[in-house]
Amino acid sequence: MNHKLNVALAGLALLAAAGTASAQEVVKIGHVGPTSGGIAHLGKDNENGARMAVDELNAKGVTIGGKKVKFELLAEDDGGDPKQGTAAAQKLVDSKVAGVVGHLNSGTSIPASKIYSDAGIPQVSPSATNPKYTRQGFKTTFRLVADDVHLGGTLGKYAVTQLKGKSIAVIDDRTAYGQGVADEFEKGVKAAGGRTVAREFTNDKATDFTAILTNLKAKKPDIVFFGGMDAVAGPMIRQMKQLGIKAKFMGGDGICSGELPKLSGGAMDDSQVVCAEAGGVEGEQKKGMDEFKARFKTKFNADVQIYAPYVYDSVNVLVAAMEKAGSSDPVKYLPVLAKTTGYKGVTGTITFDEKGDIKNGALTMFTYKGGNREQIAVVR
Repeated sequence: MNHKLNVALAGLALLAAAGTASAQEVVKIGHVGPTSGGIAHLGKDNENGARMAVDELNAKGVTIGGKKVKFELLAEDDGGDPKQGTAAAQKLVDSKVAGVVGHLNSGTSIPASKIYSDAGIPQVSPSATNPKYTRQGFKTTFRLVADDVHLGGTLGKYAVTQLKGKSIAVIDDRTAYGQGVADEFEKGVKAAGGRTVAREFTNDKATDFTAILTNLKAKKPDIVFFGGMDAVAGPMIRQMKQLGIKAKFMGGDGICSGELPKLSGGAMDDSQVVCAEAGGVEGEQKKGMDEFKARFKTKFNADVQIYAPYVYDSVNVLVAAMEKAGSSDPVKYLPVLAKTTGYKGVTGTITFDEKGDIKNGALTMFTYKGGNREQIAVVR
């Protein structure tokens, strides 16, 4: 009799334990970036930022609407390709994610944003800078960095006023990001009283730029601006050196990575490259960023490339809105997310405007010396 009672009690205990486990709600958060292809190092950097945020949130223990929750990261690879990006977006929608962080590129973020909008799922991009992303009228799109109008325009002004460029050539890779930032750079140059002597284009898979650069060499540019990513910029810098083009090389956040010196095959001269990253911290905020980078290095045995901290903040901003709304249901927490004001992240203070853009977004100017990236200044 006692044996049967013990068995019954053990069964009840198991049921109680199962009930406790099921009471812990699972909240799925999607991340999309190019973890294959030429800029896989940047996509993995972003994904690691998301993974770090989720792991820390789970370790801390989060309660939403009185229920303990466990966050699950669903990471998808878009290969930097718009079609693959929309397929990844649909997969996340079908998996019923509560929110999405990504995509890395504007060219994948923009087409994917309609899919998330149609499903009512919030999307926070940590790195897409094309203005169109937040100007489509979708209530689900948010961005943690300054856009190309600010990025390209600031670089254009800098080329004329600080680098004293007299004959400036512009090349872009014909992607939504590359062409967009190059267009805004060109406008910035003209607004500052400078002039462009050529506008050329390539594509985001190209490796041979001999024809373009030979044409540019005849025009004797003192600055060459490239709108595109580091995987293309590196070989371009190497071929410029081979052709004897001694111009300064400029670009946006797409080229502004720790990998650029390697990708150029050691062809970069000190201070030859000037680039800007959308975002930046200074003063007291720098301590939080430095601490994040140290934790990241310990966890992944890798240095931050560019946008992992912005991905990390994107995940945390989504979760903060869920906590405040008392729900992980997008219908309930989306209005709260849209009103995010004064959130203290590792990338600075986050407040969204009516379009979902970050207010008072910063830019950080960098150059390279001895194969290492060095900060020049933070500008707003």
